[in-house]
Amino acid sequence: MTTATLSIGEFARRAGLTTKVLRAYDESGLLRPASVDPLNSYRRYHPDQLERARRLSVLRRLEMPLAIAAEILDAPDVEAVLRLDRWWAAEEAAMQARRGSFSWLRGRLVNSASSVEASYTVRVRDVPAFKIASIRTAVDQNGLVEAIRDLEWAIRSHLHGWVETEFAEHWVIFHGPVTPESEATIEVCIPFTGVVEPLGEITIRLEAAHREAYATVARDDCFYPRIMRAYQAVDDYVSTQGLQRIGPEREIYLDEWHRIAGTDPFVHVAIPIEE
Repeated sequence: MTTATLSIGEFARRAGLTTKVLRAYDESGLLRPASVDPLNSYRRYHPDQLERARRLSVLRRLEMPLAIAAEILDAPDVEAVLRLDRWWAAEEAAMQARRGSFSWLRGRLVNSASSVEASYTVRVRDVPAFKIASIRTAVDQNGLVEAIRDLEWAIRSHLHGWVETEFAEHWVIFHGPVTPESEATIEVCIPFTGVVEPLGEITIRLEAAHREAYATVARDDCFYPRIMRAYQAVDDYVSTQGLQRIGPEREIYLDEWHRIAGTDPFVHVAIPIEE
C-alpha cells in the first residue's frame, strides 16, 4: 500500500465515524473504499474521500434516508443545495404538523380548541384544462409528507429543461382515504405547458376543465387533523347545495412550503363538482 491512502481505522478517526459504519456504507454503495486488499480484505481510503464521509455523517445525523443522502452526495453542489433545501423544508413541515396535531389534541382535552380553531369559507371556481405530469403511489398518513415531496421532486427533475412553463402550483389527488392506519393511492400532479414525454412512473395527461368547490387553508393549519375541518366544510357545502361530485378530493398547493409565511394561504382543499 502507498502512504497516500489511509487504513479504515485512521480514516474513521479523521472522518468522525466508526469502522462498522464505514463497512455498512461500503456495502450500501454510499462510500466505497479506494482499494480493498484481495488477500485480507483490508479497506483503505484516499484522503480526498474525507469530505464525502463528513458530509454523509452530517446527513445521517439529520436522520436523512440513505437514498436521499446518496442523491445529494452524488449531485453537483448547486443541485445538492436545492435538494437539501427541499428535504429540510419538508422535514420542518412534518415537524410543524406534529406540533399542530399535539396542540389540537391538547386543546380538545382541555375543552379550549373550539375557541381557537379556524372556520372556513367555501367558494366555487372554474378551473381550465391543464396538461399535467403525475405519479401515483400508495401511502399512509405517516409517510404522506415525504411521499409528496419525493414525487414532486421526481416530476420537476424530469420536466426541467423540457417544458415552456412549469407552474409552482401543484396538486395532490386523493384516490382514497389516507389515514395513520391505512394506505391509499395519491397522485402528485404538476401542470405545465409545452411538450414532454412520459418516463417510468411519470405519466402525461390532460386534466379536463371543471368546476370545484374549495376552502383555502393557511400554511400553519395545513396539518392533520386540523386540515380536516377544511375538508368537512367543503363536503358540507357540496351536500347542502345539492352539488354532484365528479372527481376525487384534492389539495392544490399554491407554492413551496418555505416560500409562504405561516399565516398566508397555502393550499386549497377542493372537490370537483357539477350542478
